[in-house]
Amino acid sequence: METKIREKLEELRVCLQNDGGDLEVASIEGKNVFLRLKGACGCCPHATMTIKDGIERILREEIDPEIVVERV
Repeated sequence: METKIREKLEELRVCLQNDGGDLEVASIEGKNVFLRLKGACGCCPHATMTIKDGIERILREEIDPEIVVERV
């Protein structure tokens, strides 16, 4: 499952990079994914929405409905 998560996150990075940001995987522990947002995304007031309504939603829909994404 970790490989699938990492592959999907690589695909999603492009969207963040297009807006001047990026993400870094801090760790993956089972179904818990810990991310660092960088660049423009790191200080964006909408970062929580990006994590929960964007990245987490996509991972849940496409990989496993129990995945939880947290920002570190």
